[in-house]
Amino acid sequence: MGKGMKAGKKPKNRTGGNSFGGGNMQKQLAQAQAMQRQMEQMQAELEEKEFTATAGGGAISVTATGAKEIKSLTIEKEVVDPDDIEMLQDLIVAAVNEVMRQVDEASESEMSKLTGGLNIPGLV
Repeated sequence: MGKGMKAGKKPKNRTGGNSFGGGNMQKQLAQAQAMQRQMEQMQAELEEKEFTATAGGGAISVTATGAKEIKSLTIEKEVVDPDDIEMLQDLIVAAVNEVMRQVDEASESEMSKLTGGLNIPGLV
């Protein structure tokens, strides 16, 4: 037995009543739930935003939502060359990849605001 303890007595619990720190755990759970609601709201707002990227000096323009859905694709007449379809395809791919990069970057930026820069797997 420890110094100052009598037989049959239990040591005082210094965690505030329950050995699992219940008050602290409840606070953490409430914080996690609040963060989840904020993330859901942020995701919904992001999905409504539109992002636009261009390629070929503006000859190709792609607009997508934050949900990564293509809303529009514009092709200027001067880049349509039946003898060089590959160039047109490359420009379209470049513009689509750029707009998707913009969406990912915006999503990561918004998420880091909520998580304080913590890298939490599976959130983005």
